Amino acid sequence: MKNFIKNLKNKANSAIISAKLAIENKKAEGYIDTGVKIIIGVVIGGVILAGLYTLFNTTVIPTLTTKITQMFSYSGT
Repeated sequence: MKNFIKNLKNKANSAIISAKLAIENKKAEGYIDTGVKIIIGVVIGGVILAGLYTLFNTTVIPTLTTKITQMFSYSGT
C-alpha cells in the first residue's frame, strides 16, 4: 500500500512539473503558426497534384493509348 501511494505521489508530481514547464515555455509555437503551416502544406500538395494531373492527361495517357492501339491493331501482313 505504501508503494502504491508513493507511486501515485510521484506520478502527480511529474504531471505538475510537466504542466508548469508547458505553461512557462516561451517558445513561439502557437495556433496561428501551426495553422499557417497546415495551409501552406495543403496549398503545396494541391499544386503538386494539379501538376501531376496535367502531366498524366497531356503526356502519359495519350501516349499509352496510342501504344496500346498500335499493339492490338496488328494486321498480320
